[in-house]
Amino acid sequence: MVDSAGARRDIGAVNRALPTLAVAALVVMLVEAAPGGLSVRTPVVGAAFVVWTAVGYRWALVRARAASVAYLASALVLGFVTFDLAGPGVGSTVLLVLVVVQAVLLLPVGWALGVAAMVPLVHVGMPMADGLRQVLSTGLACAVAFVLARLWLREQQAHEQLAVANDRLRELTAQTEELAAMRERTRMARDIHDGLGHHLTVVGMQVQAARAVLSADPVRADGLLAQAEDQVRQALTSVRDSVGALRGHRAVRLPDQLRALAGESAAAGLPTSVAVDGKERSLADEVQSALYRMAQEGLTNVRKHAHAHAAALRLAYLPDRMTLEVRDDGCGIREDAAGSEGFGLTGIRERAEHLGGSVVVDSSPGAGLAVRVELPG
Repeated sequence: MVDSAGARRDIGAVNRALPTLAVAALVVMLVEAAPGGLSVRTPVVGAAFVVWTAVGYRWALVRARAASVAYLASALVLGFVTFDLAGPGVGSTVLLVLVVVQAVLLLPVGWALGVAAMVPLVHVGMPMADGLRQVLSTGLACAVAFVLARLWLREQQAHEQLAVANDRLRELTAQTEELAAMRERTRMARDIHDGLGHHLTVVGMQVQAARAVLSADPVRADGLLAQAEDQVRQALTSVRDSVGALRGHRAVRLPDQLRALAGESAAAGLPTSVAVDGKERSLADEVQSALYRMAQEGLTNVRKHAHAHAAALRLAYLPDRMTLEVRDDGCGIREDAAGSEGFGLTGIRERAEHLGGSVVVDSSPGAGLAVRVELPG
């Protein structure tokens, strides 16, 4: 990934290189002008120009655009004076070309282009033929410097933007991982409640019944405790099934799971029937697990709250979806409890919504309760 600090280091390196190039250009300029005789003003003005291209440029970098314009205007004036004193040459021309590079780094492209167009005007006043040749060569040098500086600057800006995008991507990745972990915790909480909670509820009811008849009917109490022991084994099997689902292993058919669940419910004192409509087909592990857990939780709710004499499970294989209905003949939802849901129904709704399905609850006081789940599958 692109490092934004690295991009800033690249820009800093260029800013440090420009004064070094200016000093080198000054030396070349003085060497070129020496054979014709140097006045004291030439090296003094040249040195002042080089110092200003370093100090003034740094000053303009951290201020508003007006400061950049003021700096570049003064740098052009000093550059023109230096060029006039030293005469045309490689060194004096390079000093002015460096001002073009700084203009690209300080100003918008239109303004920098104006600075680049002004530099060749330093040759105005020379004889026509020689002046035209100098204007063209200096203009070409300014154009090359302008284009290269502009391309480099765009690359650095692209690096900065990419670095920001990468930082944002890392943040989104962390948020996605956190959301995935939260969803997994929610799913595991539902599995514990719907699976282990179901079995423990049955075990509690059977142990309570066994204690009630322990002294009067030890044989029946022993039978109830045996059923409770069997429920504990089934709870362990449920835990293993959940682990198997996490590993992608599922060999038990859903209708068989529901019939085994109905048998457990009947053994706990609630006769439960199972009906299967449509042609059976294999389902995604997540869909099959959700339907089984919903049936399990539905029956647990019936035993705990409905005061029902019987319950029924109906599974339907439709062309592009699955439906599961858990119905009982109990007391239904009381009028004063309408609109409220316990954790069981809330868990069923969460499972269905997570898979893109829906839940419909049909009940009236004294007329039983029907919970109908529909899932894609």
